[in-house]
Amino acid sequence: MISAWRFQPGPLTQMLVVWIGLGVFAPAGYGWAESCTLSSDQAGLTFPVEGVDPIRTCRLQAIVQSHTTKSKVGPVRTALSESMYRHLLDHPPFTAALIRRLNLGRYESELRGPGRFWGDDGDGTKGIVELVYEDPTSRIYFLEGTHESRLLPHVTGKAVVFLRIEVMRDASGHEATDSTLVAYTKLDNRILSGLVSLLHPLVSRLVTSRLQKGVETVDRLGLAMRREPQRVLSVAENPPSLPEHHVAFLKQVLSGQHGTDNLSPEGKSSP
Repeated sequence: MISAWRFQPGPLTQMLVVWIGLGVFAPAGYGWAESCTLSSDQAGLTFPVEGVDPIRTCRLQAIVQSHTTKSKVGPVRTALSESMYRHLLDHPPFTAALIRRLNLGRYESELRGPGRFWGDDGDGTKGIVELVYEDPTSRIYFLEGTHESRLLPHVTGKAVVFLRIEVMRDASGHEATDSTLVAYTKLDNRILSGLVSLLHPLVSRLVTSRLQKGVETVDRLGLAMRREPQRVLSVAENPPSLPEHHVAFLKQVLSGQHGTDNLSPEGKSSP
């Protein structure tokens, strides 16, 4: 799914978040953890940054304070119930596989450890996404990855993505989710960083487009689930079938007599 500057988490990645941009760990040695802080105010949204592990706070601070670009996308509405939206966010490999099977995108994702995923958006951006904080309404991701395109040479960088989730009702009364993303990116390349004043518009558009693409892809997935539930389920079950627990959850959501509004997963399963 919400796809960051080296995106996928991910749909949604999310995708994802989408899926949006990708990331790993920043180098150690940013100073004592107790000296590192993050502002709770991110582009007008309040995040509980005090809940982030102090060591991770130093990694995030290094990106936020010396970022190359800052982007905000949303709120963007997706046609997904809260339970399905969170399931897709929690399981990027499943989300990416379902998106590919429905021909909605070329995302790929693999689990690389607890809360860490490798992702490839199919358009030149790939890397690692790490979930560093989550609660019912907020998530914070730390990312690192690479991008290749005709306009930019091989570039590497890191990103911090703040995600706000709100559950809404659309015009038809269906449960939907609104996503707002605030992303900070920092290029690793010294030459490119030195040309930031010239590259800023290009990099900023790239980051924003990756974020937007991830959320929009997840919305298209949600619409397909709502309009063609049997097709989505059939695609998931086609050999080789997607993991059994994911297919079971899809059946629960897609075959519900009253839609997806009151359904919830049977606990968060391990990806």
